[in-house]
Amino acid sequence: MTKPVETRLTLAHIMSAHDTNLMGTVHGGVVMKLVDDAAGTVSARYSGGPSVTAAMDEMAFMEPVNVGDVLRVLAQVNWAGRSSMEVGVRVEATRWNEITDPVHVASAYLVMVALDENGRPKQVRPLHPTTEEDRRRFREAEIRREHRLARRAAILASRGQTPATAPVIDS
Repeated sequence: MTKPVETRLTLAHIMSAHDTNLMGTVHGGVVMKLVDDAAGTVSARYSGGPSVTAAMDEMAFMEPVNVGDVLRVLAQVNWAGRSSMEVGVRVEATRWNEITDPVHVASAYLVMVALDENGRPKQVRPLHPTTEEDRRRFREAEIRREHRLARRAAILASRGQTPATAPVIDS
């Protein structure tokens, strides 16, 4: 029986001049890569093998990230289905040379799909939320999943397709 707390991971990375955009702040794509790295690690550990990113929901940037900031990328599995998992990721920044309170700079929800040795979706074990916070995250992940599936069905319908004839992106 796996609890969400058992899936948690924290990555840390010091942002350098290599990471900047034309505005002199850290490029959003660099932050997104760190988010995807953390989500991929968490989902691979949870599923016991490789996983791939199927979707990224609600990537929100709240504050700019500067050169010299230490990013902490915190990730955990919020929900698990048959072969897919939702991983919630929170990104915080502190200065490399100061002791300051972390600033919440970004958040995202990623749908990761576990793969077998042939690169096909494989079943993952159930997730068992035990705290009220974990249950809230689980419920909200189910809402996001319902919205993704409804949006996908509506788009396919506008193209004259059905979910049965389109590639699977969430299970």
